[in-house]
Amino acid sequence: MKLVTLLENTACREGVRSAHGLSLYLETPRHRLLFDMGPNAAFAENAEALGVDLRAVDTAIVSHGHYDHGGGLAEFLKVNDHAPVFLHAGALGSFWARKPGGGERFIGLDPALREYADRFRLTDGVMRIDGELTLFDGVADRFGGLDASAALMERLTDGTFRRDEFAHEQDLLVTAEGKSILIAGCAHRGVVNIRNRAETLLGRPVDVIVGGFHLFELPPGDPDTDALIGRTARALTAGSTVFYTGHCTGEYAFEKMSAVLGGRLRRISCGSVTEL
Repeated sequence: MKLVTLLENTACREGVRSAHGLSLYLETPRHRLLFDMGPNAAFAENAEALGVDLRAVDTAIVSHGHYDHGGGLAEFLKVNDHAPVFLHAGALGSFWARKPGGGERFIGLDPALREYADRFRLTDGVMRIDGELTLFDGVADRFGGLDASAALMERLTDGTFRRDEFAHEQDLLVTAEGKSILIAGCAHRGVVNIRNRAETLLGRPVDVIVGGFHLFELPPGDPDTDALIGRTARALTAGSTVFYTGHCTGEYAFEKMSAVLGGRLRRISCGSVTEL
């Protein structure tokens, strides 16, 4: 299986444009799959530069309702007129982030995307798309994963805010060629929690995990930060899973986790092509 990073915060080659966000393209024996579309049309420009034909994509997935993962969705729908887009039923909610200096900013998906409702397949719970692809939510936060997303909120209809519990987040389990691959957009509910849920559904350990681990907002050097990162890395040492990460993991967390996981922790960057 081939994984192409169409968009990420960094770039590893010339001719592609990086941005805060994530977009992944995966080729499996049955599918040409797009997982997330970054914040804007840059992922599509990069796809062309990397030789990825978005018109050939047969399945698209949006991991959760944040702009840096679904901001390019309208562009994809213009380029590709047939692939269903698997979108969680709660992904078009009102999602916000606290600004460091005070106040809030909207970080959700464009409400105008509702115009494309006929292209969406709304998900909720576990959805087995076919023998290769399974989407799931319902990840229990037994590991304190949400602690790293404390500044992210949901705005209610009465105008008040509450902590975003990320019920709108979904993850993808791919099983093909004797391997299992777990893809998570930001792993807001915690990569350890998501891995555990995936392995319960799968009935065995996951071979590869790809995605962001959302640890970049934690203050570097803070004892609580180091404790959560260390606890996460140690939990991930179980088994022989290989991790490809970037975007919202953050450089500080990557270096700390790398000291524990060694060569099992690998970077993804805009323009990278990986055989899984």
